[in-house]
Amino acid sequence: MITAIADSITRQVENVTDTVSEVFFEPVIRLGVTGLARAGKTVFITSLVANLLDRGRMQGLTANMRIEAAFLQPQPDDTVPRFAFEEHLGALTGPTPHWPNSTRAVSELRLSLRVKPSGLLSGFQSARVVHIDIVDYPGEWLLDLGLMDKSYAEWSGEVFERIEPRSEAAAFLEAAGAADGGAKLEEPDAQALAAAFTDYLSQAQGAGYYDCSPGRFLLPGELAGSPVLTFAPLRPVEGAPRRSLYREMERRFEAYKSRVVTPFFRDHFSKIDRQVVLLDALGAIHKGPAAVEDMRRAMADILSAFKPGQNAFLSRLFLGKRVEKILFAATKADHLHHTEHAKLTAIVEAFVRAASDRAGFAGADTRAMALASLRATVEDTLAHEGAKLPCVRGTLLSSGRQAAFYAGELPSDPAKLLAPARAGAQEWLDADYQIMEFAPSVLELRPGDGPPHIRLDRAAEFLLGDKL
Repeated sequence: MITAIADSITRQVENVTDTVSEVFFEPVIRLGVTGLARAGKTVFITSLVANLLDRGRMQGLTANMRIEAAFLQPQPDDTVPRFAFEEHLGALTGPTPHWPNSTRAVSELRLSLRVKPSGLLSGFQSARVVHIDIVDYPGEWLLDLGLMDKSYAEWSGEVFERIEPRSEAAAFLEAAGAADGGAKLEEPDAQALAAAFTDYLSQAQGAGYYDCSPGRFLLPGELAGSPVLTFAPLRPVEGAPRRSLYREMERRFEAYKSRVVTPFFRDHFSKIDRQVVLLDALGAIHKGPAAVEDMRRAMADILSAFKPGQNAFLSRLFLGKRVEKILFAATKADHLHHTEHAKLTAIVEAFVRAASDRAGFAGADTRAMALASLRATVEDTLAHEGAKLPCVRGTLLSSGRQAAFYAGELPSDPAKLLAPARAGAQEWLDADYQIMEFAPSVLELRPGDGPPHIRLDRAAEFLLGDKL
């Protein structure tokens, strides 16, 4: 309790300091970027920064003509790793381009913009500097915030109910069923159970499930092998004695919440002003109704952790920061012909409708959008059985060959996807949605141009335009 009070006081002091600094000196926008595995967080940040440094493709950003200069600076948080922008940009724009490695931990990058003033008094004002602190973190870690209000017994019960029908969980369920929670703890038994549970989470993620929490089991970082990651759900044991397997699993679950999840919330998540949530909606649709429903539930869990609302000066002083704007972005829009983009946007809006309505009611501005952080295809039209199919053409990731691809037609009404997904359908009845993995194309960029994209300028306008 004392620690919680101290943390709260510390956050209030930091908020006061940040607020005063922004009002009287140089404003700072803390932009959080998250999403579940393979949603494209690393590519999004790399392309966004590259296109803000060289703004030839950012016509949709209204402040574009007033930005005099953009430059990278050392980040303010000395204990957070720097986002490897130069390395990732080299991977995307080199002579043999390839997709960079995915997000494995929290990282940060500061981009500073010198912006000319506008309005009637612009001739009497000098240019000002606006700092954009981009915070990159795995969406799997954000799912862990849902653990904070649950006991070990509640969490275990929910996990077993969710995973029992899944073939990927068979080995863990057998191990958990054979475990005697009331017996004295033997560390090899705890390690074996935790390893079996981690193996299930890894298989579930590979199979397209999105509810893979605790997130640090898949991305342990420096905590690999520690007791705080050596637990697993167990069936309830009435009157389990101290030092039993069940009690130790319960203790480690509580330690995970207090020593892993709480510091993440305190040090990173609670300070965010604007948020991007990336979704690989096309990947979920391709995997089938179960994956769509699983993504919808996972997004609801993630978005329940946000504290949206307008950052009024006094409310920030006394109540802490709130997320002012949330962008829900369906990535890989370049896998579809542009005639399908509006349908993809509508599907994303339906995915996050409940959470978006809740955020909007609290005062936050939310928006859904289909985008491609780095455009890897060009559009084409092919003749097939007397009809013309709108396709995209690119380099296949698997073989390196050029190929044209028709993904299928998305429904105009998102309910045709969400209704069977909620009903537990095993497959789509009247459609077959395909997906293809494309490699980044070799780029020849003109001076002043960033990497090609789809609607990244509109995303920047929504997230940053009012502050610029």
